Amino acid sequence: MMRFFRLFAFLPLTAVALGAAFGSSENPVAAPITTEQLLARLTSSIENLKTLRCNVRAQERLSSGKYQQARTTMKLTFSPQRVYLKNNIKGIEVLWVAGQNDGDAWVYPNSFPYVTLSLDPNGSIMRRNQHHSALDAGYGLVSDLIKGSDQRRDRSFEHTFRYTGDSIVAGRACYLLRSEFPQFRYVAYTTVAGDTPARVAAKFGCGEYRVMERNHLAPNEAIAAGKTLQVPNGYGRRCLVCIDQKLMLPMVVQVVDDKGLFEKFEFSDIVANQPIPPAEFTKDYPEYKL
Repeated sequence: MMRFFRLFAFLPLTAVALGAAFGSSENPVAAPITTEQLLARLTSSIENLKTLRCNVRAQERLSSGKYQQARTTMKLTFSPQRVYLKNNIKGIEVLWVAGQNDGDAWVYPNSFPYVTLSLDPNGSIMRRNQHHSALDAGYGLVSDLIKGSDQRRDRSFEHTFRYTGDSIVAGRACYLLRSEFPQFRYVAYTTVAGDTPARVAAKFGCGEYRVMERNHLAPNEAIAAGKTLQVPNGYGRRCLVCIDQKLMLPMVVQVVDDKGLFEKFEFSDIVANQPIPPAEFTKDYPEYKL
């Protein structure tokens, strides 16, 4: 589940919560916890998710420098993997179920010709202006941030995460987990046979969107061996994860790179590990337009 995704929605942080999250914490709301304990509990909570319902608000920087905003209702199961997403701004609905529809997602675009389409969730249409695939919906991004890729030899970025205090976010007590990686930069990489944007991103732990953006590549593109790419040497210069102290799941994930805010995801109305009727992952569910 690694990863994250775009069509998101959430209740914004209050000015007080934002100040506390990015400043010092003068009034801790929970007993002290070590960085190692926090990372272990966070990882365990994400890995043990069976179902997830939530709303997510997303901000993602596009190649133009502008930010794409999304507010999304999300329903997920993880074994088997099933994903339902509704962009509450544009009215777009996405349903993907493992083993169905030849691996494609059903997508209702809420625009002409107002018919449901079958699209590759990792193809150029669904990935256009999207930092993450629909299949990465949930907390996969957080797992990637703190654990890194098995293909990556340099783990310096992952080792920068530290527990830095507590705060209140949207009325809920949260632990603050931060990463400071001032050496973030783009480096030259010479491709080898079999490389794709996703494979290159896994080697550097940087996320494939910026690999595609900087090098003008398409999703799943087979890159010729011997080509020189410009690739980030980590996921971000500064990262903040606000973790709900009861659920031990993130409420906010924010990433800053060399250009400023790269992406921000804010989760609300989180319901974890409560059964979701199988009917809600069917194309004919009456509440959907699919």
